[in-house]
This record gives sequence, structure tokens and C-alpha cells, in this order.
Amino acid sequence: MTRRRSGGLGRPVHAYSAILAQSGTPPGDKEHGMPTDPVGRFLAALDPDHREAVGAKPREEQEMLAAAWERELEADDELDTLDELSPPAAEAEAARRVLDREAG
Repeated sequence: MTRRRSGGLGRPVHAYSAILAQSGTPPGDKEHGMPTDPVGRFLAALDPDHREAVGAKPREEQEMLAAAWERELEADDELDTLDELSPPAAEAEAARRVLDREAG
């Protein structure tokens, strides 16, 4: 994700960018165990049932959902506040919203 906001010490707040800033290593390598591609990050943010359902969709549809998820994280100020408290919770909430819109 490209969203970056600074915490009190000028560090990025988002989990992935925070790891990158601290280690200089992109997240998703074996050291951090996180996926680097948007689809992988989106799938990781989903609960297990939704992860399985989205994982069964065609790759193109997964990419569209992941792009919508990233836009949701970028655009929603409410998620910014949650992101400061718990980046995984913010990502999960954004993923839930994207799936709700798709179903709705």
C-alpha cells in the first residue's frame, strides 16, 4: 500500500510501510512472512471463510477486489484512526467493507 502518515516521530504508521521504514526490507519476504502483492495482502486481511471464497475467484476478480481494498484504506479517514491503533484491524475492516459492497 502506498498510504503513509507520520506518527509522532515522523515514522509511517501503516504496518507494511512501518516495517519497510525500520528494516529497509520490503514486507513479504521470509523474514516478515507477509505477502508483498496486493492480492496476497487483501487475502491475508480476510477472515478464513471469505479468504477461501475470494481465493476461488478468478485472479482478475481478486485483483479488482484488492484494488478496491487499497482504495478503501487510502480514502477513509475513519480507517486511518483504526490503523494507528491496529493496522490488521483496519485492513480487516476495509476488506469487510469491500466484500459488503460487492455483495450488496
